[in-house]
Amino acid sequence: MSKDQVFGDELDAEGDRKFVTALARGLEILRCFRPYETTLTNQEIAARTGLPKPTISRLTHTLCKLDYLVYSDRTGTYRLGAGVLALGFGVLSGMELSDRAAEEMKRLVDGPNKHITSALGERHRMSVVYTARRRSAQAVALTLNVGARLPLMYSAIGRAILVAMSPEERSHMVQLAKQEKPQNADKIRASIDQALEDYDKLGYCTSFGQWRPEVNGIAVPVISLNGERYYGMNVGGPSFLVTPEELCGAYGEKLKAAARNLSSGHAVAGDPS
Repeated sequence: MSKDQVFGDELDAEGDRKFVTALARGLEILRCFRPYETTLTNQEIAARTGLPKPTISRLTHTLCKLDYLVYSDRTGTYRLGAGVLALGFGVLSGMELSDRAAEEMKRLVDGPNKHITSALGERHRMSVVYTARRRSAQAVALTLNVGARLPLMYSAIGRAILVAMSPEERSHMVQLAKQEKPQNADKIRASIDQALEDYDKLGYCTSFGQWRPEVNGIAVPVISLNGERYYGMNVGGPSFLVTPEELCGAYGEKLKAAARNLSSGHAVAGDPS
C-alpha cells in the first residue's frame, strides 16, 4: 500500500470481533477528500484507500443513498454531501469546550503582537484537528482554519496533547508513529523528550520552526470538564513576525492561565504546577 493510501492507518481490526470493517471503509472514503479538493472519482478513491474498485463502487453508492456523497453523471465524480456537513457541524456544536475557549482565545490574540493566532485542537489518529480558532485582525497571520490537521509529534499543540497523556498511552502513540515512519524514530523520540522537558520546565510545549520553518508556536494541554477528553490550545504566528522570545515572555503565562480556566481544576499527567 502506498504512502497516499489511507485505509488501515492506525486501524488494527485483527482479532477484534466487534470491529465493523464496512463502516471503517466508508469513513475512510469520506476522509479521502483533502482541503480545497472538491471532487474525486471512484478510481482516485480506490488509489487512496487501496481498496478494489468494485468495493469502492458499492461503498460510494451507499454513501450517496445516505446523502454523505453526491454523484455527478456529467463528470463521473463525487463530492461531499450535506450529510457530512450536518455531521461535522453537529460534532462541533457538541464541543462545549470550543465555545468556552472562544473568549480565552480572543484575549490571547488581542495583544501585544497583532499577528498572533490561537487555536484549540483535539487528537485524531496521528494528527491534531483544529476545532476552534481565533486570529488577529492583521493581514499577516497564520491561515490555518477549523478542520486543519497538524502533526501530533512535531507541532506545539500536538506535543501539548502528548504530555497530557498517561505514560502508557503516550508510549503507544510513539510506537504508532515509529511504525508509520520508522526512518524518523530518532526524530520522534527527540520530539517527545523535548515536549516533556519543555512542559516540566515552562508549563507549556514549544515548536519553533520544527513543524514548519516559517511557524513558531507554544501550546498547553486543556482538559474537558468531565475529565475524559484532552485538547491542546496554542498561540503562534509567522516566524518572521513572532519570535520565540516574545511567545514565551508575553504569552506563556497568559496561555497557562487560559488552560487553568478551561480545565476547571483538572490536573494533567506530569503537571509541573
